Amino acid sequence: MQEQEIFLQEATEGLTEILKPYQQQQNRRQQMVELVRRCIQCAEKDDFLRLDELLKNRLAQDMEKEPELQACTEIFARLRTYANAKVDRYRLDFIEDVKTHAAAADLPIEIDFPRFSVLKGIEGTFDFPGRQTTINEKKLKSIDPKRIISSVLKIKRQLYDRPYDPQKFIDSLFQLYSKLVKDHKEVLGYPIPMQEFYLAYVISLQTKAFFQNMDKGKFKGYSLGEFSVDIWRYFQANTGGALGKYPLQLRSGRNHALWLIDKDGETRQFTAITFQEPSS
Repeated sequence: MQEQEIFLQEATEGLTEILKPYQQQQNRRQQMVELVRRCIQCAEKDDFLRLDELLKNRLAQDMEKEPELQACTEIFARLRTYANAKVDRYRLDFIEDVKTHAAAADLPIEIDFPRFSVLKGIEGTFDFPGRQTTINEKKLKSIDPKRIISSVLKIKRQLYDRPYDPQKFIDSLFQLYSKLVKDHKEVLGYPIPMQEFYLAYVISLQTKAFFQNMDKGKFKGYSLGEFSVDIWRYFQANTGGALGKYPLQLRSGRNHALWLIDKDGETRQFTAITFQEPSS
């Protein structure tokens, strides 16, 4: 009985190995068939964006080398030329439409296609083939200029249209920093890890009602984007430091860092925060 099991197992494994290259060939042929079907669908709908992506696929190039599919070569070449031309025209119209909607919303947009930025702390990319736009790492399943600017406006309101006083902001950071320094049994100038500080600051914003009942509806959110923009706005205000004399210092690095906007408007990784003794 054991010999039969060994024989059957060996036979099964042998046939499987024989079948593998044929199965791989069949799978590849099926992929080519599917690509042609998609090209046909795109041509019927004049979906030049998707068509352009399909024809730039490595598989499409490989198909043109297949002897029995060489008839595709001329058709693919003509479709590529057509799709490229329409994509180029659409891109120009698209960029102008985005700029027009941004101007109407009083948003200072800068476009370096496919990337764009609006104020500090708001940036994204346009993905034509994927029919989506990424804004601050959030996906918008649309490349409609009106919807894009509408989404940007929501983020702008969240980041910039909140009550904000740069002096009160930096003073509140200094107050928390001083407490954390004492908790660490250190002195002014000691670097508090940025992640620890950010968490503590968010906790400091919560009301007594939240600590009595930590329901998410009572939680006051404060995103990293808001924190980053608030720091940037503080640097721009030139208030002269916490309490008018203690200068803020952010220390850059990679380990356990947070992405924040520095005084030059550049987004960098910072690992710690300190306040220094005023210089005499």
